[in-house]
Amino acid sequence: MTPTRTFATAGRVLLQIRNDPRTIALLLVVPSLLIGLVAWIFDETNVFATIGPAILALFPFIVMFLVTSISTLRERRSGTLERLLSMPLGRGDFILGYALAFGLLAIVQTAIAVGFATWVCGLEIEESLWLLFAVAIADALLGTALGLLASAFARTEFQVVQFMPVLIFPQILLGGIFLPRDQLPEVLEVIGDWLPLSHAIDALNAVSTGAEAVSYIWLRILFIGCWIVGAVIVGSLTLRRRTP
Repeated sequence: MTPTRTFATAGRVLLQIRNDPRTIALLLVVPSLLIGLVAWIFDETNVFATIGPAILALFPFIVMFLVTSISTLRERRSGTLERLLSMPLGRGDFILGYALAFGLLAIVQTAIAVGFATWVCGLEIEESLWLLFAVAIADALLGTALGLLASAFARTEFQVVQFMPVLIFPQILLGGIFLPRDQLPEVLEVIGDWLPLSHAIDALNAVSTGAEAVSYIWLRILFIGCWIVGAVIVGSLTLRRRTP
């Protein structure tokens, strides 16, 4: 792997996305619109103050997973990846280049979503706004990394969607959005404690309420970071040149 090839791959991906307004809208606008919709639904109650941090974790995570996985898979199905790998470009360069490109998009998406949730929807936080931003970025990058991992195994866009019940839905159900994890059956609580989205939700709730020390929040970010690195490594090792 070389930085030049990685950055060249990232630049090519960003150039392609720049020419795709629908993908840009899906990445940058849709998560904020969904957050705004939830806030609007609960406008006359205090519910959004409770579930807002979890919603801020949920929608960018799902959108980054879908866009990253489908975009990467299309590279393989179209034969682009096979042509690229016939040149001095390794799987690691390809995966890291995609991770860098979508990581930059995740940062922009997160900035828009966090600003919209706090300044427009009125989500109140006790800790620093920058700390909220850091957790939200880690969460969006997690969606990117899992999307890269799913694209390494899927053969079609439909199979990418089929990976959601495996990689995404269990994290939503066991992450503490619908019911606090300590109220789940013991086995499900243990499983939920090892899923990265659970830690993103915990960290965002802690930033919102100020009920935990800052070190608690950074430990959650570190845990999410380990999942991100692991997903990128596994994705680079299992990536096939093309889809049969």
